[in-house]
Amino acid sequence: MTTLLGIDLTDRPVLVVGGGPVAARRLAHLRDEGARITVVAPAVCEDVVALLDDVQWEAREVREPDLDGMWLVHTATGSPAADAEVAEWAAARRIWCVNAGDTARGSARTPALAASGEVLVGVVSTGSPDPGRTAAVRDALAHHLRTGAADLRRRRRPTGTGRVVLVGGGPGAVDLLTLRGREALAEADVVVADRLGPTPVLDELPPDVEVIDVGKTPGHHAVPQHEINRILVEQAQRGRTVVRLKGGDPFVFGRGGEEVLACRQAGVPVEVVPGVSSALATPAAAGIPVTHRGTTAAFHVVNGHAGLDGAALTVLRERSATLVVLMGVSVLAELVGTALAAGVDPGTPVAIVEEGTTARQRVTRDRLDAIAGRARAVGVRAPAVIVVGAVAAPGLLDAAGGRDAGVRREPGSDETLGA
Repeated sequence: MTTLLGIDLTDRPVLVVGGGPVAARRLAHLRDEGARITVVAPAVCEDVVALLDDVQWEAREVREPDLDGMWLVHTATGSPAADAEVAEWAAARRIWCVNAGDTARGSARTPALAASGEVLVGVVSTGSPDPGRTAAVRDALAHHLRTGAADLRRRRRPTGTGRVVLVGGGPGAVDLLTLRGREALAEADVVVADRLGPTPVLDELPPDVEVIDVGKTPGHHAVPQHEINRILVEQAQRGRTVVRLKGGDPFVFGRGGEEVLACRQAGVPVEVVPGVSSALATPAAAGIPVTHRGTTAAFHVVNGHAGLDGAALTVLRERSATLVVLMGVSVLAELVGTALAAGVDPGTPVAIVEEGTTARQRVTRDRLDAIAGRARAVGVRAPAVIVVGAVAAPGLLDAAGGRDAGVRREPGSDETLGA
C-alpha cells in the first residue's frame, strides 16, 4: 500500500543524482519547496544549468557517501542499474528515495500535484506506475479546485490575525472572474462585496459564508470608505479570511490602494488578485477596440466624477487616443459641455456600453454634441462605460461597413444608434 505524506523539505538537504531533463524538472520543484539541493552528475543539461544559482553541483559520478546526511534522494541518471544502486544505498541508510529508473523499486514516489491557495493535492498510483493516468486525475482535481467548486475554508483557524484578499471581480459576467479570484472565494470566511462585478457568484458560496454588502450607488454611499477599511481590518483580526470582492480591477478607480494601506497599517496580511478591468473588457464586449491599427494607438482612462482634466481634453482635441470614462453616466452632460467648450469636435463618435459582458448589455451611440440627449431619451443607467473617439464609430470592425460584425451578443442585448 502506498501512503501519501506531506513532507516539509524547507532548508533540508536533498540529493539529486543525474543531470538530464527529468532531474531538471524535479530540481525546479525541490527548489520551490525550499530544499538545499546537491546535484551529482558528470554533466548536466541546459535546463539544469539554468538552476545552478540555487543548487550545488558536483561534476562527477555519484558515490555512496554522497547520501550521508540527506533527507531525500532522487535518482534520475537514465541508467536503471545506476538508479537501482543508489536506491539500495538509500535503503541501507533509511533515507527515502525516488527511483526514476524504476518507480516501483523506490521507497517514495513523486505525486502529480494540484495546488489551490493553501491546499496542495497529490496523486500517486498504488499499483504499477501509470504517469498518464495520474496526470489526468490531477488535472481533473485541479479544475475542480480552481473553479471554486470545493469549499477550501479553514476548519481549524490559526492563532493570530487572519488575512484580507482584494479580488478584482471583472466587468460583470461571472465567467470573467479569474481562477485565482475563484480560489480566494473558496477560502473566504467572509466576503465584503460591492454592488458591481460578478455578484451572482455570491449565490454559489456555502450558506454559512458571511456576506457584507458595502455597495455604493450614484450619489449614495451607504458604507463610506473608512468604514469599509475598518470592516476589513476587524474581520481579519478575528482570525478570518476576508475577501473584498470588487468590480473590475481593485487598483483601477477601485480604491484598492486605500484598503491595502489600511490593512498594512493594522498589521493585517493583504493580497491583491488583479481583475479584468471594465475599462477594457466592457468596450471589447461591445466590439469596440480601445486601440486599433490605423485609427488610434493609445487610450486614456478617467473617472467621470473627477471631470475632464487637461490631458483628457488634449486627447480629445488632438484625436491622439481613445478616451474611456468610468462612472460618468450621472455627469455625462457636464463632461460633454466641458469637451465642447474646450474645442473638441462636436462630431466625435461616442458609445455608451451599459452592463457590459452581461445578458443586459446595451450600446448607445451618437455624436458628442448629441449623446447626452440620446442617453436621456433611451434611459441610459449605470453601470456603464463611455468610449469617446474614432473607435466608437459603428462598423469599425466590419469590412462591409455594417455594425459590430463578429461581436458575441448575449440574449437580451440591444443597441441604440444615433441618427
